[in-house]
Amino acid sequence: MTTISHHADYLCEAVARLGSESAFEVLARAKALEAQGRRVVHMEVGEPDFDTPEHIKAAGIRAIQENFTHYTPSAGIPELRDAIAEYASRFRGLTPAYTRHNVVVGAGAKPIIWNLLSAILDPGDDLVYADPAYPAYASAAAYLGARPVPVHLLEARDWRLDLDELAAKVGPKTKALVINSPHNPTGGVLTRDDLETIAELAHRHNFLVIADEIYSRNIYGPNFVSITQVEGMRDRTIVIDGFSKAYAMTGWRLGYCLAPEKIAETVVLFNNNTFSCVATFVQKAGVAALTGDDAPVQRMNAIFRERRDAIVAGLNRLPGVSCTLPEGAFYAFPNVSKIAKDDRHLAQWLLQEAGVACLGGRSFGPAGEGYLRFSYAASIDDITWALGQLAEALPRYRDP
Repeated sequence: MTTISHHADYLCEAVARLGSESAFEVLARAKALEAQGRRVVHMEVGEPDFDTPEHIKAAGIRAIQENFTHYTPSAGIPELRDAIAEYASRFRGLTPAYTRHNVVVGAGAKPIIWNLLSAILDPGDDLVYADPAYPAYASAAAYLGARPVPVHLLEARDWRLDLDELAAKVGPKTKALVINSPHNPTGGVLTRDDLETIAELAHRHNFLVIADEIYSRNIYGPNFVSITQVEGMRDRTIVIDGFSKAYAMTGWRLGYCLAPEKIAETVVLFNNNTFSCVATFVQKAGVAALTGDDAPVQRMNAIFRERRDAIVAGLNRLPGVSCTLPEGAFYAFPNVSKIAKDDRHLAQWLLQEAGVACLGGRSFGPAGEGYLRFSYAASIDDITWALGQLAEALPRYRDP
């Protein structure tokens, strides 16, 4: 009788090309410290610390009580797809409006990202994306046999793309460019001029734009600008959006994309082959989020702005630390290169020694080296305590 001794031999080669999201690994270590009775301020995970607004929770509960607990079409229930189409068009000022045929609903934005990239990328295609970046895009592209091509975001440009580098790196093999504005991890926001330059390159080189706009309601400057508003771009843009950040619905797992019909149909095919459909009562809650009172979203964003101002001012008071003022999302991305060469080691040390859970910038790509990411989805009390801990701990840090 033979025994199987090397289970790793049975895994596919492509697994080696997958990345992971380190925020959840740090969260697990932070929770373990809390279990020992330590105070930890959670600034590692991009999760609003607010509760889901009452009218959204009530709609989900009511839907369960009314037995909306059965399968739905893989694209989502028509009622939610119509609500998304109407909201997305009105919010971006687009006419004619999107229709339900442009909308695909997923169990969070991440499965939609995976299924979209599966629908458009062939082995050997280039997927161009910002560096540093949310890790899911490069991870999925590499797994699919495409080539992830990073383009630097520049601290000197308030964390906007290096457009000269972008122009040099796109070409005949570029299938799509991913833009994320407002941006995770830096909080940078692309300007109308940036988007028009990107649009011109997209037309010239015939590539798609994937516009990750999940933080579009978390913006502190002028009104949000979408590349779909630039002439000729709506038909070559796929918008990724969802409910997690704006409505404090991370655990509900509800996201969507807006895409040209043929691409949308193919993303639905991948939904059908993976998670089948999103829980019906969750979709009903999504309808309530989009059609109900918007005041909770505006209130949460006003609180995020106060927290942003507090944490950025506090970080800039720390010796050896400098931090740009983020214009969107809810992340501060301070430069700590004068303190540490290994930002991930520094982040681990701060969790252990100071009880502050954050992420090393290198977790988001090579261009994040020398930075830390703090999510300011934490109370002013927690932020104040964390800044005090950092002020005490950082002078004791020794780079390994």
